[in-house]
Amino acid sequence: MTLLEPHAIGAPLARRDGQAKVTGTAPYAYEQQVEHPAYVHPIQSTVARGRVAWMETTVAARTRGVHDVLTVFNAPELADDSDGELAILQDDQVHFRGQIIGAVVADTAEIAREAASLVAVGYDESPHHAELTADHPTLYTPDSVNPDYDSDTDEGDVDAAVAAAEVTVDETYTTPIEHNNPMEPHACIARWSTVDGADRVTMFDSTQGVHVVRKTLAPLFGMAPEQFRVVAPHVGGGFGSKGAPHAHDVLALMAAKRAGGRPVKLALTRQQMFSLVGYRTPTIQRIRLGADRQGRLTALAHDVIEQTSAVKEFAEQTAVTSRKMYAAPNRRTSHRLATLDVAVPFWMRAPGECPGTFAAEVAMDELAHRCGIDPIELRIRNEPDVDPETGKPWSARHLVECLRTGAQRFGWHERNPQPGARLHGDWYVGLGVASSTYPGMAMPGNAARVTCTGPGRYAVHIGAADIGTGTWTTLTQIAADALGCDPSAVDLQIGDTDLPPASVAGGSSGMTSWGSAIVAAAGQFRHDHGHSPAVGVTTTAEAPENPDADRVTVQSFGAQFVEARVHRDTGEIRVPRMLGVFSVGRAINTRTLRSQLIGGMTMGLSMALHEESVRDPRFGHVVTQDLATYHFSAHADVADIEAMWLDEVEEHLNPMGSRGAGEIGIVGAAAAVVNAVHHATGVRVRDLPATLDKVLAGLP
Repeated sequence: MTLLEPHAIGAPLARRDGQAKVTGTAPYAYEQQVEHPAYVHPIQSTVARGRVAWMETTVAARTRGVHDVLTVFNAPELADDSDGELAILQDDQVHFRGQIIGAVVADTAEIAREAASLVAVGYDESPHHAELTADHPTLYTPDSVNPDYDSDTDEGDVDAAVAAAEVTVDETYTTPIEHNNPMEPHACIARWSTVDGADRVTMFDSTQGVHVVRKTLAPLFGMAPEQFRVVAPHVGGGFGSKGAPHAHDVLALMAAKRAGGRPVKLALTRQQMFSLVGYRTPTIQRIRLGADRQGRLTALAHDVIEQTSAVKEFAEQTAVTSRKMYAAPNRRTSHRLATLDVAVPFWMRAPGECPGTFAAEVAMDELAHRCGIDPIELRIRNEPDVDPETGKPWSARHLVECLRTGAQRFGWHERNPQPGARLHGDWYVGLGVASSTYPGMAMPGNAARVTCTGPGRYAVHIGAADIGTGTWTTLTQIAADALGCDPSAVDLQIGDTDLPPASVAGGSSGMTSWGSAIVAAAGQFRHDHGHSPAVGVTTTAEAPENPDADRVTVQSFGAQFVEARVHRDTGEIRVPRMLGVFSVGRAINTRTLRSQLIGGMTMGLSMALHEESVRDPRFGHVVTQDLATYHFSAHADVADIEAMWLDEVEEHLNPMGSRGAGEIGIVGAAAAVVNAVHHATGVRVRDLPATLDKVLAGLP
């Protein structure tokens, strides 16, 4: 693969959209200017399973300012109702508490919300199941796990190898429901019009992929893609939850279809986001390790139980990282799903890799302790020469370098191997480590357009998304190097389906997928028009297939280091220091790369100590429906946190020499915290989050 010569690439260029965002002039979905909008407020079910027997809407419909009340009995019929999450209001069946069963459309958001509360609903309620258990009667094996991995793998004889092993670990680890909660709630504006006898839709949506929204929603209403425009220049976070449209988008379109050309606006409340836009499934993970006295693995089994929704399957790939991280001759991974009467799980930053690595890396720390081997040395002894799953060579695997570099910078040599040995005042002090990994992915179907707009100036167009990751800036840098100009000479346009197609911002694949398309378009532009092009000439090109895709395994790696302090009397846990060392290829922008990595690490710290959505199985709903009861790390929790990366170039994934870095920062971070807590106190927490009640009883 031919690599770009970096000039703009690698520079810590300030965000091109930064000033607009801090001055409040960057329009997010709900802030787009439309004339005389109406407002939509959903009506949600208050039972977890059954049918809507009746809906009394008279009082709501007579409320001043109300224009429409949609119900399961009068809503527009969809052309395609095959997606159980999106096929709302098509029948009277209730599949989970919080499901959309209607809506009010009014002149203001306040009127719509008040009128929605006036709609009376009667149900024929049925028994429901909303609690994940290891022996749930609905457990089954999915055909595949997200996105298309085999559900199970089996190599060798794991049971016999564990039975014969000199040292074993056989433990169960659990992670709770977690919710993404980006700062900007899910929101959209929909305008339905008729032009020359044909329906047209314009939708401003808070999404991680405008083309994905159009591709998904247009067929539901019997529309061709060219009839459906989606716009999203600025998105206030997503963490995966905005990687696909959800039921509220469909509701807004239904309301717009009946609004006679008037645009309608819908912004979910923080409470509604806990039932309508996905979440990280809880997991029950049993890990069995067998090893010799020197800590070399002879067997590895990672068996996962998680939940899906009765209305639509989502299978998270929780055990997949265990297929690649360490060498072992006998290996098994499995995934089982329990079908529950709950909302549909979905992507949350590093879905699968994040909770799976938590369990696996805590298990490795337990193995190191039982073998009496330093946790870093144990990982090094189990380093595979090739991809253990496929046998392919690595494009680059620098985990050992990450571990050793981090150990030196973090002061690992001062660590007493005995847990609970260091007391500083009233605080037990410990150090923990965990490995990180994330696949290097590229999405198909990306194209870019380059146009000469003046002497030495270029417009670069691609329908990519910036969800706060810095896409406006980094794609500009890639385009500048590909065109041989200064970044100031590039006018980038993204976030619109009128632009060439682009894949979703997900799987840490954005820069690879979109950047490769821009490099291809710039190369074709130079081939067609030379280095002194006429103003107005343009070229569109697609990203080519990667010739190395099937030859090597492309994977990023990293090492996470944590210092934890645990109060001897209260069990309170504090994390004064975190360090991440990562192998992610070349940095596109050192400033935004650091931001992504420490953001992921902070989210992992939050996962370790705070985050937990609590579902009441009696009624089927999440009771922690706000940011007061759903705790996450605040400024006081994040002290000295630093990320660094190796000086390297990825030669087999894209022409920029980079790998994605949006998600690897969260992978392994929670395990490093838990491992540090164990080293500080001797107490092993296997059930996240690591709250003080799980530590206090076992303190020395």
